[in-house]
Amino acid sequence: MLNMPVRSVFSEITDFLATNPTPQEIIAYQLSEDLQARAHELLERNGEDQLTSEERDEMFDFLRVDEMMSLLKVKMKLKLRNASA
Repeated sequence: MLNMPVRSVFSEITDFLATNPTPQEIIAYQLSEDLQARAHELLERNGEDQLTSEERDEMFDFLRVDEMMSLLKVKMKLKLRNASA
């Protein structure tokens, strides 16, 4: 069985957001390298139809976090644009 990341994607994101990041820090934010690698691994294995149900759930966690962070980054960009107008 493949090694699971020590930290979950939700744990990492909430830890980051708990630091009260600036809009610029939110826009620049990226998952840690180990979680990025895990997400890529899950997506690749999903394409080969090789995920367990737990891994599929984990993959959907990554997708939900990606969607949330993408939306948050757009909102921060708009906030910065409106503040400079």
